[in-house]
Amino acid sequence: MLPGPTNVPNRVMRAMLAPIINHRSDDFVELYSDVVDKTQQVFQTQNDIVALSASGTGAVEAGVINLIKKDDKVIIPVNGEFSNRLSQLIAGQGANVIKLETPPGQNATFDQVKEAFDNNKDIKAFYVVHNETSTGTMVNYLDKVSDLTSRNDSFYVVDSVSLLGGTELPVDKWNIDVCMTGAQKAIAAPPGISPISVSPKAKKYMIENPPPTMYFNLARYFHYYEESKHTPFTPALPLLYAYREALEIILEEGLESVFKRHKTCSDALYSGLSAIGLTPFAKEEDRSISIVALNYLEGLQDKIFRDTLAKKFKVLVAGGFGDLKGKVFRVGCMGEVSPYHVMRTISAISSTLAMMGYDTDAQAGLKTAEEKLKDL
Repeated sequence: MLPGPTNVPNRVMRAMLAPIINHRSDDFVELYSDVVDKTQQVFQTQNDIVALSASGTGAVEAGVINLIKKDDKVIIPVNGEFSNRLSQLIAGQGANVIKLETPPGQNATFDQVKEAFDNNKDIKAFYVVHNETSTGTMVNYLDKVSDLTSRNDSFYVVDSVSLLGGTELPVDKWNIDVCMTGAQKAIAAPPGISPISVSPKAKKYMIENPPPTMYFNLARYFHYYEESKHTPFTPALPLLYAYREALEIILEEGLESVFKRHKTCSDALYSGLSAIGLTPFAKEEDRSISIVALNYLEGLQDKIFRDTLAKKFKVLVAGGFGDLKGKVFRVGCMGEVSPYHVMRTISAISSTLAMMGYDTDAQAGLKTAEEKLKDL
């Protein structure tokens, strides 16, 4: 129950047993073309797709260095570790970064974003971390941002590494120019493949203004795909097979069903864990679907709690980042998450707390969660 890498279905693991093929062969063309097609379906886009052999951070870096130049003006909400990293990456390109900073667990509002655009007419791009993994928050107004970026033809860039595939994010409908994710989160594949979608507008800019890098130069990927359906560099073949299989599983279930399952399991975790006496860290209106961050009870030792939970009940959860270390723990709710995972997690956490001397009401937690899960 980590915030990633998440559990990987056996079908996906077995897909990695496929023979290693020549990445300049017809077999690879068939594999990679299918990967691109399935990725477009999950991203809900017709835009160009690049499936990088890299971690999610690699995809995010590619989404910055291919667009941002010195003195560009960029708006970005910052409220946690990953949005802060992204702002630092943008600043590292020499950009003028307008940070909309809010306390961890709380998002900048749409009105604050609008005000930043109103006060700055020459914005090159708006970057946003859709789901802040470190604090368990998600941004709920992505559908309205293109109303602002379209004013002066700004680029709209979304880092959805820890959520895409787990909730509605129609890239074309919301006019997102660049969108990045990681295979090891809601898509439920092993880590190492990180896809990016790029709009025609952003693609044109990237080709005409190549970055001073080779591996993350997305224009090279566009060229190789258009010319031969290849990648410019050797891809992680076993991971591509696994990623394709994970996409196939999502499409078999159906996007709407996948989104409903994630939301229902998330609601059940929040409700059930609250019923046993824990409190969510993020403000209610900003809470993430895929990462449930919870405050520690007074006196509860982070390492002892998580070690006990792992060793006695085989349930793994994550601790806090930076200033939140020892103050919160984080439960992943993504990928193949199901009512089984939810009920077992609530039961295990309640039992662990009881073993450590805390009064909890496991029955109330399970009953509350079960009520939420009845639609699945």
